[in-house]
Amino acid sequence: MSHGLIPGPTQLFTARAKLAVLREPFVAPRRDGKEESVAEFVVRRLGQEFLDHAIDALVAGVYAGDPHKLSVPQAFPKLGQLEARYGSLIKGQIFGARERKRRGEVAKDRAPKFSFDEGLQVLPETLRERLGEAVRLNATVTRLTQTSESWTLDVRERGQPSRAEHSAVIYAGTAFKLAELEVQAPMPLRFATFAEIRYPPVATVVLGFRREDVANPCEGFGMLIPKVEGFKILGTIFSSSLFPNRAPAGHLTLTSYVGGERYPELASLPPEKLFALTCEDLRVLLGVKGKPTFQHSVFYPKAIPQYNVGYGRYREQMADIEKKASGLFFAGHYRDGISLSDTIVSACNVADRVGEFLRSQPVLQREDRVPA
Repeated sequence: MSHGLIPGPTQLFTARAKLAVLREPFVAPRRDGKEESVAEFVVRRLGQEFLDHAIDALVAGVYAGDPHKLSVPQAFPKLGQLEARYGSLIKGQIFGARERKRRGEVAKDRAPKFSFDEGLQVLPETLRERLGEAVRLNATVTRLTQTSESWTLDVRERGQPSRAEHSAVIYAGTAFKLAELEVQAPMPLRFATFAEIRYPPVATVVLGFRREDVANPCEGFGMLIPKVEGFKILGTIFSSSLFPNRAPAGHLTLTSYVGGERYPELASLPPEKLFALTCEDLRVLLGVKGKPTFQHSVFYPKAIPQYNVGYGRYREQMADIEKKASGLFFAGHYRDGISLSDTIVSACNVADRVGEFLRSQPVLQREDRVPA
């Protein structure tokens, strides 16, 4: 692909598919307000082949999801915004790029990528060290109770019950755990419906190979795989090409993903079977030979929340609960987007909201922690 959505001189798409993309600026935008799935939106504007060979892979790489279920306004709002504002995705890319350039913004694909010397886990571990005793690990909140001026948290920590009182509470867990949370408040609050939010299973498979055992140069970010290609893995990140110290000298580290909405039954396979099917796909795709020098897998039974068609009702319900239960806030990948950048923005926004709320409240005179 070159120039965003416009295919260059490539054999990856047929002439018919390229013509469909060139025709996209002349496709009338939808104005009836219907919430479309990603598949419906892409087929309407770009055709079936573009969905099958490009967008399907993107959706699997971002959400491990199904384009026929994911919602455009909920999962990929910028796509819908481009059509609404410019009447076309291609026009939106061209004019949007000019506007970003005038504002001095850097496009996502050109923005520098970063991580930490031992992975992203360094960030929460460092925050834990800086915050010290303010962070309590392995403490389960069993009940939230709203009083006239604060929130009381019943906590079980290392088997011992305790109670804490706070002016505000932020829930940044998962939607399915939110559905199990016991909350007592003057106004009735409904949490059970959050259990409906779909989280497909995903397995992460990390394999190390000798550089001479991989024919492909493995340069760049990695690869995403359309379902029509018939492979079992969803895609692979070239971890050791992205960041330093991800593999010993003369070796490569490849991180692949299995399962998702495409093949949920594969994610829970035993590690040895995951290693075998991943190696077979990498053999065909990247020319991998020989056995891996390192192998590791992690199974996530509920991995990524799916922003499927109709997901807006859950967000509306969260906003309604926040309005009814003053001082209770929601943040995280089930609320404001699933990417790391979305989560950071969500955290900053909720911090600002909590700050405004606290400034509007009288100072809490009670002890912050009260023995049970």
